[in-house]
Amino acid sequence: TITYTLATEDIRTPHVVLPTIPLEARPKKSVLLPSYPNPGNPETWIPFRLSQEADVTIEIYNVAGQRVRTLTLGRKAAGNYIRRQRAAHWDGTNDTGEAVTSGIYFYTIRAGALEETRRMVILK
Repeated sequence: TITYTLATEDIRTPHVVLPTIPLEARPKKSVLLPSYPNPGNPETWIPFRLSQEADVTIEIYNVAGQRVRTLTLGRKAAGNYIRRQRAAHWDGTNDTGEAVTSGIYFYTIRAGALEETRRMVILK
């Protein structure tokens, strides 16, 4: 909720200029966050934060180190991609559309200078 109190001089002018309020502060550091639900469904959301605008790619690997899926997210502005609506979504399939088996997977983000890997568990 945002509250603004009108002053007497505001009432005398034809319009009111509200102060700029940042809805999502720019992160100081780019980071890859834990996927959710994890462990969980055969699909998962992968949240991250970007301190600078960057082209974002997330690659999913199995325990043997084989790439099973690439998520190309394109150019993303600096910001928080942590809510389900903004985080990367993986539907639990490989690059050919086949469902992956339950197990441990690794996901790597590449975004500008950021390259980070985390582990997740997929259960069906």
